[in-house]
Amino acid sequence: MLFTVSSYSYIRLIRDGQMTQKDCIAKAKEMGFDGIEFSEFVHDDNVSDLEHAAILREEAERCNMPIVNWAFGCDFLTGCGGDTAAEIERVKKMIDAAAVLGVSQIRHDCTGGFAPGTRGWKGFDSVLPVLAASCREVTAYAKEKGIRTMVENHGFFSQDSDRVEKLVNAVADDNFGLLVDIGNFTCADEDPRTAVGRVAPYAFHAHAKDFHIRHRELPDPGQGFFQSRAGTYLRGAIIGHGDVPVKTCLAALKKAGYDKTISVEFEGMEDPLTGIAIGAENLRRYWEEA
Repeated sequence: MLFTVSSYSYIRLIRDGQMTQKDCIAKAKEMGFDGIEFSEFVHDDNVSDLEHAAILREEAERCNMPIVNWAFGCDFLTGCGGDTAAEIERVKKMIDAAAVLGVSQIRHDCTGGFAPGTRGWKGFDSVLPVLAASCREVTAYAKEKGIRTMVENHGFFSQDSDRVEKLVNAVADDNFGLLVDIGNFTCADEDPRTAVGRVAPYAFHAHAKDFHIRHRELPDPGQGFFQSRAGTYLRGAIIGHGDVPVKTCLAALKKAGYDKTISVEFEGMEDPLTGIAIGAENLRRYWEEA
């Protein structure tokens, strides 16, 4: 197992100007990680995605730090003004950048869904054929470049374990799988233990994430919390400090034979470097104990 970190864990430092995405590579190396994953690209307007990808790859090679994944947004229903074909072509260009970056796998989204009552869609199953066809075309293009593709359980509409499992089986291509985020299932009010057990066999990559969970019957806890689909209050936590059954979820991954890469994705209110370091220490211990 490679223990890695998502650049998103450092996003507050990046937004504050204390770090750049390039800086994250050396910092992750210093913190003892086996590799790094990038979430979106964050760069100046005068730098293209292709140029930024080359800069990150050069730095990763200098630091001897593998880039294990690149995650970026996509919406095959509403992206590019609702033009699915144009959104597919945009994602193909992102895959071209992924080839420059040197990654062997990427995570793109599939959709955040439509607002209730729009375009006549009544649920995930009604759009599954469009999503599956789009993901299938994208992964066929990526396969030619030696890159595997994934979707992640996030975004509320495409977050449930049964929905992403349906999508993988509908695409029916061994180049397409899942990024399993063990914390995100709580955003769809799903028990992570059950959910991870269901989708672990499809995992190409995993995120370790924790949340503080407060049920909606309790008073609104205020700043820092957001709500799940059913209204449960959630706040990012240091891995091991929250209410997600992290060790049990890791055991489910192990049972399925998963031994690839897992990224710390820290979204808490604590100092990012502290939160990442404690979370990484706990994650390694939990994996050994699971």
